[in-house]
Amino acid sequence: MNTLPPPTIVDSPKKLDTLVKKLAGEILLAIDTESNSLHAYRERVCLIQLSTRSEDYIIDPLAVPNLEPLAPFFANPNIEKVFHAAEYDLMCMKRDFGFTFNTLFDTMIAARVCGLKSIGLGSLLGDLVGEKVDKSHQRDDWGQRPLPAESLLYAQMDTHYLPRLRDHFLQMLVRLDRLEEAYEAFREVSRVDAAHRPAFDPEGYWRISLPNNLTRREAAVLREVYRVREHIAQERDVPPFKVLSDKALVALAQTTPHSFNELREIEGMSPAHMRRYGQMLLDAVKLGLHSDPPTPPHPEPSADPAIIERYTALREWRKARALERGVESDVIISKDALWTLAERSPDNLEQLNDVPGLGPWRRGVYGSEILEVIRRYRR
Repeated sequence: MNTLPPPTIVDSPKKLDTLVKKLAGEILLAIDTESNSLHAYRERVCLIQLSTRSEDYIIDPLAVPNLEPLAPFFANPNIEKVFHAAEYDLMCMKRDFGFTFNTLFDTMIAARVCGLKSIGLGSLLGDLVGEKVDKSHQRDDWGQRPLPAESLLYAQMDTHYLPRLRDHFLQMLVRLDRLEEAYEAFREVSRVDAAHRPAFDPEGYWRISLPNNLTRREAAVLREVYRVREHIAQERDVPPFKVLSDKALVALAQTTPHSFNELREIEGMSPAHMRRYGQMLLDAVKLGLHSDPPTPPHPEPSADPAIIERYTALREWRKARALERGVESDVIISKDALWTLAERSPDNLEQLNDVPGLGPWRRGVYGSEILEVIRRYRR
């Protein structure tokens, strides 16, 4: 059992003010978040963990909704913010609190730039710090209160060791002469957009219907049970998959049950499902059977063969470069950046300047090679 000193729980505006005063003068903050995406219809950040080199804090945004006093610390370029796999945390905090982040160090990105294969936080802590982390709490409901002590310990450990992990990778990046590459990737991730809360797509059932080869009539039934599932999820404040799985929706569309006895035969239809919303589902099936069948959406137009040819050539170049360096292919350059290059077909280094994901370091190291690949396949 891990015996870390207990974290300071920040669950009131007064405690937040105290924390802000204690953080004055810090030059490094380790940060993580926990959200309730597996347990709520619309997720939100439910915990923010902060660690300095000497103390751990767990901030409760459900109890302290105004976290604006933290904004200057996150935006301050003179304070390094250490994350592991920062992208999702940043997207959620930008969405929920409007924070801006400067001067990041992402230990997962650092591990990938260094060519490590096991890059999960648990693996890195075990291999490099000698600490075993119980990852069984990853799926906890972080929106419940009070949180069990075991959940709080798990959350604390996610930032407690990050400063030590950062120090290890800083040395490794310097030794491998990959520091500039890593910091370019850190800057890119700091600019990630805020996560958006997608509106319900009433046509989203086609993403289930088309892969399962449903007839138009079955698609009509699927449309109605899909919409009912969304309504129930919103009413109960749970993710749609916790109401019914996509597989169960397909089964409803294909078998079109007319009674509770027939509904009971659907795989995944529990007694609780029957009791809570069996009649709603039967009504939806009936509505689908008697409504006009929908017309499938038009398929996306095929890409220009010349673009596909350039993209394929660039991907092969990227694969060879990754093997040469001992890293994963997307460490060299992202798939999205490759596609942008294939579409634009630049013919000089200046035209690479505004390609997203192709910063100064990558342009300097790979720019000429990229242009040579494109020249061979330009038409």
